[in-house]
Amino acid sequence: MSFTAKSLLFAASLILLHAAYSTYEHMSQLKALGRPEDRLPLDIIIESILALATGIIGATLNSAELKEITWASEMKNRNIDEMDSRLGFANFNNKGKIFFASSNPQS
Repeated sequence: MSFTAKSLLFAASLILLHAAYSTYEHMSQLKALGRPEDRLPLDIIIESILALATGIIGATLNSAELKEITWASEMKNRNIDEMDSRLGFANFNNKGKIFFASSNPQS
């Protein structure tokens, strides 16, 4: 997490808060004039879009490095014995005779 990314996220938050406050003030003024159905000024819309773009860039720079998800990259860290041993499909029929055999050996 770099200082630049955190700074961009902080700036985006401030810009968005300012746009929200400007919208509130503009709507209050329109309500006082008796015409609350007017559009927002273009500068507030541009300010909101700028805050969105700055936030997206800051969040992108702030994210962790992507990991490769291919089989080859997984096998760099593991060996074939650790992978897909399928213990759920183990067959103990051949070893069951040893496990459950009586303690008296019959000759």
